Amino acid sequence: MDIVSLARDLTGLTVPVLALFAFTLPLLTKLFGRKKFPAIYALIAMTFAAISSTIIFIGIRIYDKPMIYKFGGWPWLPEVGYIGIVYEVDGFNAILALFTAWIMLLITIYSVWYQKHFDEPEWYYILLIGLNIGMLGCLYTGDVFNLFVMLEVLGISAYALVAYHKNKPEALEASMKYAIIGATATTIYFIGLVVIYAVYGTLNMADLTMKNYHLYQDYLYQAQRSGASLLSNTITAAGVSSLLAVSLALWVFTYKSALFPNHFWLPDAHPEAPTPVSAALSGLVVNIGVYATVRFLYTIFGPLSPLQLYYREIVLVILLVLGFLGGLVGALLMIAQKDIKRLLAYSTVSHIGLIYMAASIGFMTNKPEAVILGLTAMLYHIINHGLGKALLFMASGVFIDAAGTRNMDEMRGVGRLYPITSLAFILGFLSMMGLMPFAGFFSKLLMYQAFMEAGLLLPALAIIVISAISVLGYAKAMYAIVFSSMNKEYEKISLKGINYMLLLMALALIVLGVMYPYIKDTLYGIVLQYLTPNRLLYYP
Repeated sequence: MDIVSLARDLTGLTVPVLALFAFTLPLLTKLFGRKKFPAIYALIAMTFAAISSTIIFIGIRIYDKPMIYKFGGWPWLPEVGYIGIVYEVDGFNAILALFTAWIMLLITIYSVWYQKHFDEPEWYYILLIGLNIGMLGCLYTGDVFNLFVMLEVLGISAYALVAYHKNKPEALEASMKYAIIGATATTIYFIGLVVIYAVYGTLNMADLTMKNYHLYQDYLYQAQRSGASLLSNTITAAGVSSLLAVSLALWVFTYKSALFPNHFWLPDAHPEAPTPVSAALSGLVVNIGVYATVRFLYTIFGPLSPLQLYYREIVLVILLVLGFLGGLVGALLMIAQKDIKRLLAYSTVSHIGLIYMAASIGFMTNKPEAVILGLTAMLYHIINHGLGKALLFMASGVFIDAAGTRNMDEMRGVGRLYPITSLAFILGFLSMMGLMPFAGFFSKLLMYQAFMEAGLLLPALAIIVISAISVLGYAKAMYAIVFSSMNKEYEKISLKGINYMLLLMALALIVLGVMYPYIKDTLYGIVLQYLTPNRLLYYP
């Protein structure tokens, strides 16, 4: 079997096989015990996901067009489109899935060290695998309804993981806040799906993209013949329904990604969750909302769709403004925090704001180069931030364990006992600040260049201002934990080699920066091929 065929098979098998791992874990734990087996079993499952996502990514690079897996073998019909659930992988979601699966494997390895905090490890690992299932399902699916299903899988796993320490009232409160609004959000998204299906008669992403493209071509034809003011009922219905559906969906996606002002759940949920869960939420889960937003605004309802006639630019302007506010508010609130995990949570709010600013660049420029650069910067920063934030949460977990508190005033100098972890901690913060030669510098530089290419000076300057303000929060954390003198005796804990894994993650941030020219070219090619109108060449 060649690698392309194997990649296609794994596109459909990865998520179901992971589900099988999750469902069989409780039974096998009864047979083999709960002391070591759940962790080993979870490591096997996450390794399978990481290897599968790697093969899928390599297969896509070789195949050079979207790879489709049709569950049930239902055919594509010219008048109807795809029947049944379809997973469709292109370069954009393949690279995000590759990144997600490998970071989840690292988080699982860290969880094995952290396991002393788990009273029921089998349920923790079931939920962690479920979290991975939800994220990979959201990324691989080619169906907007199946996206709803996977958002629910992702949400349920995340809500339960936040409340894992069920004897802590703060954890239950954070989980309930996250879950109640999250359930409301997915219901709102479902209403948007009803609107889409009523007008288009399909929920398949590729079919929706092509129908929107043909409707836009009809609009151009009518505009040529009799003026754009005389639109057919079909085009009008599609445009209005697109605006309604996208508006509903974006509220949900911005909630999932913690974009200001929908970030309110995150500063409570991340500190109260187990530390490896915090790493997953901040480094990976928030990316799913960004991915879905980009899929809707650049793939399904892109510039060649009826939504273009009904204020697509205004939607993107709003995202730019909210991105700026999120970046600024997150950076400012970091400075006021005493809880290290809350500081990192607000850092996530700030960086998600920067990511949305880059994603919204297509709103007021007719320069394709600027749009492609902006989306390339967005994709690059998603990877850089996700790796850096997972590293910082896991390193903080070591210091929290040693100090017995999350309060930085009571953790002074604890990092001096763990020099390798402290080095990784500092390198992670330097990347978050955007200093050379770290990856964070180059993705922020690319954002700045994209806005300058578009002639948008204020957003370009905003990138610099937000980054400068955030330095104060990062410096506060580094000074308190690493550079301050110890004001009390701390417990010396065994790291069992986890510090070396953290150091490797920190060094990866330098490698991602040093390899900037190659990485930029790779991501630029992915964006050019799959997130611009060129992608229409690759759809049936």
